[in-house]
Amino acid sequence: MNKYSLLREKVLSERLVETAHLLVPDPASDEQILRVHSPDYLYRVVAGTLSQRETRRIGFPWSAQLIERSRRSVGGTIAACRRALVEGTAVNLAGGTHHAYPDHGEGFCIFNDSAIAARTMQVEEGVGRVIIVDCDVHQGNGTAVIFKDDPSVFTFSIHGAKNFPFHKEISDLDIALADGTPDAVYLDALQTGLKQALELAKADLAIYVSGADPFAGDRLGRLALSKEGLVERDRIVFEHCWKASIPQATVMAGGYARNVYDTVDIHFQTVRTAALFANRANERIRII
Repeated sequence: MNKYSLLREKVLSERLVETAHLLVPDPASDEQILRVHSPDYLYRVVAGTLSQRETRRIGFPWSAQLIERSRRSVGGTIAACRRALVEGTAVNLAGGTHHAYPDHGEGFCIFNDSAIAARTMQVEEGVGRVIIVDCDVHQGNGTAVIFKDDPSVFTFSIHGAKNFPFHKEISDLDIALADGTPDAVYLDALQTGLKQALELAKADLAIYVSGADPFAGDRLGRLALSKEGLVERDRIVFEHCWKASIPQATVMAGGYARNVYDTVDIHFQTVRTAALFANRANERIRII
C-alpha cells in the first residue's frame, strides 16, 4: 500500500516535523513479538510455511520483505510508546494491525503491533496499565482476545456493527455503530465511551489506533464521517488524554478511500492534530 510512503512525503513537505525528528524504527525482535504471539506462529511466519488458507486469511502473499516491513511496523509502535513516555506524544506513521491474534493473522495484519508495544512497555519500561483506544472502523478483535483476561490493559473499540470482522470479540468496552452513522452521532458516542474507558482504565499510557476508514468515502468503511468529523474525533482523543496527563502514542491503522489521497490527508490530519497538542503542552513530538 503506497499510502504510507505518500504520508511520509506529506509530513516532510508540509514541514510538520524536522527531518531529524522523523525516526527510523528498529525491527521488533523475536523476544518482543513472543510476548504476544505463539512460537509456532512466529516460526512459520518467518519461515514462510503458513498454509494457503492462513495466507489468504491475512490477505498478503508471503515474502521476506513483508515480514521485515511487519517487524518494522511493530518496532515503530514500540518506539512511539517509548518516546511518548518521555515526551508526552509520539506517532507511528504505520501500525494499527489489530486483527492479528496470538496464533494467526487476518485482515492484512500479521503481528499485533499495539499489543506487542503494550507488553513491551510493561516489561521493559515498567509501565503498569495501558489503554488501547481503537477508532478504526473495524473492531480490534485480535487485541480484544489477547488482553481478554488481563486487567492491566484496557481495550476500547468504537466500530461499525455490521463491518468486518463479522464475528466480534469482546473488548473491555465496545461501541458498535450502524451503517451510515454521521459525525454528530459518532462524536457523541466517542465522547461518552472514551470518558468511561479512561475512568475505568486508570492508564499510565494510551495507544491510539486512529484509522482513516470511518470516512464516508472509504470503500470498506460503511460509516459516514466527514474529514472535519475525523479531525474532531482526533481532537477529542488527544484532549481527553492530555487532560488526564496520560502519555499517548498514535498509530495509523486502516484507510481504503477510493482516492488514496483522501486517506493520506486523513492520516496527515491525525498527525497534525497530535503535533498541535504536543506544542500546546510545550512538548516536542516524535514521528516514526
